[in-house]
Amino acid sequence: MDSVDVLRDGFERVRQAVHDAVRGLRVAQLNERVDAQANSIAWLLWHLTRVQDDHVSQVAERAQTWLADGWYDRFGVDLPHADTGFGHTNEDVAAVQVRSARLLTGYYDAVHEQTLAYLDDITADDLDVVIDESWSPPVTLGVRLVSVIADDLQHAGQAAFVRGLLLHR
Repeated sequence: MDSVDVLRDGFERVRQAVHDAVRGLRVAQLNERVDAQANSIAWLLWHLTRVQDDHVSQVAERAQTWLADGWYDRFGVDLPHADTGFGHTNEDVAAVQVRSARLLTGYYDAVHEQTLAYLDDITADDLDVVIDESWSPPVTLGVRLVSVIADDLQHAGQAAFVRGLLLHR
């Protein structure tokens, strides 16, 4: 297994965690916030998918799935087109509502397929290429992709935690 295969495995784990987080939940549960400051499962999964879509499409030099494949219109959120959820206020979090679990998993699966297609086009040597010199140390492609997986898994874990709270009330 080479390093690109390890990344593929990491993104597969994110996909599984996204699907596990919504399995069997009602729409109301997906959109519920356990308190006024909390993120909903819908927001957490939307955000992790938006970040993956944004970051991977940037390094792949392609349009984001969010816009190119019409997911922005399907979600119908009252947020700017490029919004990924960073710096969201409580009002912004509340604006992310879904009509089905399939909307969340469908968008994630579309981004996941684009991510895997990108990984098919790179080699282990590509992972050492510096893609952002504004950080110290500069960020390589490999570091960026690992950071996306890490961020995604943190948010998927938060969604799993919220799921547990909702199911065991």
